[in-house]
Parts: sequence; C-alpha cells; structure tokens
Amino acid sequence: MEITGRVTADAIVRTLSDERQVVNFSVAVNDSYKAKNGERVTQTEYFDCSYWIGTGIAQYLTKGSVVELSGRVSVRAWIDGEGQAKAGLNFHTSKITLHGGANMKAAAQKETDTTAMEVHEAVVVNQDGAADDDLPF
Repeated sequence: MEITGRVTADAIVRTLSDERQVVNFSVAVNDSYKAKNGERVTQTEYFDCSYWIGTGIAQYLTKGSVVELSGRVSVRAWIDGEGQAKAGLNFHTSKITLHGGANMKAAAQKETDTTAMEVHEAVVVNQDGAADDDLPF
C-alpha cells in the first residue's frame, strides 16, 4: 500500500532492548469528497509509522515534511487508562520518498547561499572591474 501525507512531529529513533533501532513518526493523510448535499468534506487519517531499515532518514522526517510511504497497514486496539476503547492505524514502512517541507526548503536555501558565497569568494576582480580569468574568450 502507498500513502502520501505530512509528518505531524519530528521523527524519533528508539533503541530496543536487543539493540535494534527503529524510526517512529506519525503521518496525517487528507482525503476529501463531495457529500450528497454538495458540501466538500475533508477527512484526516493519522498513521503511526515505523521504519526499521535505517535510522539516517530520521533527520529528514521533520514536522510538516511531505512524504510518500510504501508498506503495510495494521490496526491496533487498546483500552486507555479511563477504560475507553481506542484504536489506531500502524504503517510498517518499507520505502520512504521525501517530497519536501519547510525544513528541507531552508536547508536547500542554506546550501544555495553557501555555494553562491563560495563562488563569489572565488572570483578575483581586476582594478578595472573585469573578472580575472585565464579564458581567452
């Protein structure tokens, strides 16, 4: 199954008692449809996700990032501390594709600024204002 949604909070890397590590994060997936009365209805489903393949991806799974996930869904049910029945959706992720977000844009902009600065610093200007390069054209 594939889902696309926004990460609801920064991912957390957990280390289990047997030293295995898992990346846990949550994703909100919106779906909208037109009701019989013509009104537009939007539903949001939340998935608690786990990714066991590697922990390096956790730094990119930040709140607001758009991700496309492949994997399988399972349902869990429990009784909360007040005796109320609860249920949730788990998504056992096997593939993650990052589509961007606020933090990724800021990181890309920082990289662009750094690259521009390095290029700017590498240019030597002659006294007459022309760039000093050894190119004959």
